Amino acid sequence: MASRTAACSCGQLRIRVHGEVGDQGARFIFRFCPVCGTTVFHSEEGRENSVSVAVGAFADPGFPAPRVSVYDSRRHPWVQLPPGTRAFDKDPA
Repeated sequence: MASRTAACSCGQLRIRVHGEVGDQGARFIFRFCPVCGTTVFHSEEGRENSVSVAVGAFADPGFPAPRVSVYDSRRHPWVQLPPGTRAFDKDPA
């Protein structure tokens, strides 16, 4: 199982995760760094024992390319997905 570390822009807030993170269309509580305001992770109402980490918080050039794009209807038109990426306009769950 992969282990990765995410951080806010200023480096004051860090989180280490194990495994993949996802979104099932529930209500979320977003957690911000109190110093720089970066959103690093969020928790889902009713599932307080786990958190989801914003992929942009991983400053890792070796981070794997996406295989699935969820909420693809919100993607900026200038963002190009890798070939073979499955895209869903909304959460398919």
